[in-house]
Amino acid sequence: MAHIIIVGNEKGGAGKSTVSMHVATALARMGHKVGAIDLDLRQKTFGRYLENRQSFCEREGVQLPVPEYRDLPQVDSAELAEGENIYDRRLSMAVTSLEASCDFILIDCPGSHTRLSQVAHTLADTLITPMNDSFIDFDLLARIDPDSNKILGPSVYSEMVWNARQLRAQAGLKPIDWVVLRNRLGAQAMHNKKKIGDALTELSRRIGFRVAPGFSERVIFRELFPRGLTLLDLKDIGVKSAMNISNVAARQELRDLMKELALPGVEIDF
Repeated sequence: MAHIIIVGNEKGGAGKSTVSMHVATALARMGHKVGAIDLDLRQKTFGRYLENRQSFCEREGVQLPVPEYRDLPQVDSAELAEGENIYDRRLSMAVTSLEASCDFILIDCPGSHTRLSQVAHTLADTLITPMNDSFIDFDLLARIDPDSNKILGPSVYSEMVWNARQLRAQAGLKPIDWVVLRNRLGAQAMHNKKKIGDALTELSRRIGFRVAPGFSERVIFRELFPRGLTLLDLKDIGVKSAMNISNVAARQELRDLMKELALPGVEIDF
């Protein structure tokens, strides 16, 4: 059985596709067979990122590790069993087509609550939730008292993850390893940054997730997308000038993230 990694958060702009691309290609670079699925059927940012990568390799005549991407197959509604949801069938078919040949399957979810996202979370062996370092993003995880900053209770996204955990438990599957990434962190040690860190630490104990550092806000991530490249590709394609101090630090952030995920059978060697 492939280990399924879900990258999910019911809010856009948190860096899900960037995290998905870097985790998937890092695993492929380390010799693992990786499948990839994008559940944002409208924007398909992750899927476009992988298309750009394939086009770059063909155009430049270079070989870079590329995860095996699958679109959700089309299904005739007449083929569905009574009461079966068509999106459930399409997702199941896509996962099944990758499972036999892949060590890992990474699924990037849309920044909204959809049936596909809800079902995908029940498949998660590892769940990665990137969030911007703000209480706007924190509000998806928990409601907080504006005066005391005390946590009042879980919010909509945490409740969905809880439901996914319950369904997995009923099916006899292992628990979800949930990792919340503090993404797009600023370099300065601001008061707000500390307050969010304290709130996340308290919430992690209450609803059961691990907190990990993600990626700092860097221009390089926006520049890599059109060519489908990641931080680990720059040396391979001869872009030595791009390996400045900021980009070297970004590579270290990716290394730290991969270590923190503690995926089965993965030894970090980049």
